[in-house]
Amino acid sequence: MLLALNIGNTNITFGGFSADGKRVFSSKLFSDSALSSDELVYKIVNLLALYGASPLDIDGVILASVVPALTARMREALQKMTSVPVMEVGPGLKSGVRIRMDNPAQLGGELLCAVVGAMRCHKPPLLVLNMDTAATIVAVDADGSIVGGMILPGPQLSLNALVRNTAQLPQVDPDATPRRLLGTNTPDCLHSGIVNGTAAMLDGVLAKCRAALNAPQAAVCATGSLPQSIRDACETAIDYRESLILDGLFDIWKRNSHR
Repeated sequence: MLLALNIGNTNITFGGFSADGKRVFSSKLFSDSALSSDELVYKIVNLLALYGASPLDIDGVILASVVPALTARMREALQKMTSVPVMEVGPGLKSGVRIRMDNPAQLGGELLCAVVGAMRCHKPPLLVLNMDTAATIVAVDADGSIVGGMILPGPQLSLNALVRNTAQLPQVDPDATPRRLLGTNTPDCLHSGIVNGTAAMLDGVLAKCRAALNAPQAAVCATGSLPQSIRDACETAIDYRESLILDGLFDIWKRNSHR
């Protein structure tokens, strides 16, 4: 079994793949930078057991991370769990995707994996959206090259900032569908603003990105914590795939495992 892990700012996502690329399970942990390597081992081993797997089943590991504080501890945890080598997404690994940016090394590993996963099911040009603490859009041109992107605050980050910096605004659940567009009380107004405001923002920037690619019909593939409520409020058709990054990790591992 291949164990694929992605450490994001909000969650650590991981999944197991059979040799033929079938995803047999996936799970996630909160990205707590205070976790020790032993705590990571404990949590991952117990979650593996939940899906009927164990460290003895692991014959390959691939890791992507955008959280340096956790990367080294995850390496230690994996070394304690299994003796197989750990492949890390970064310079030197083949992805099959050309990165035409000022500094390709600055592209987060999870974004590269998301693009690789999206190209499994969509032909370029396309836009790949990863919704985490930040909402990141990556643009892929007709040749299949990453040519740029955009970083925006995610809806939960925006909501937390509003609640923290105001005296009377309450927490609301952005995963829930607003009862009405125009709220008639403070919670409903805030709820509608977060959901519909984020959707309108995404519609606007996705349209601009399509125009920049000269591809008005470019597909939009999304992953991460993008609530159904926001997807439903968007006018843009969004193909949401929860396992996009994990699927991309498997493809990169397969491309590099027999070098």
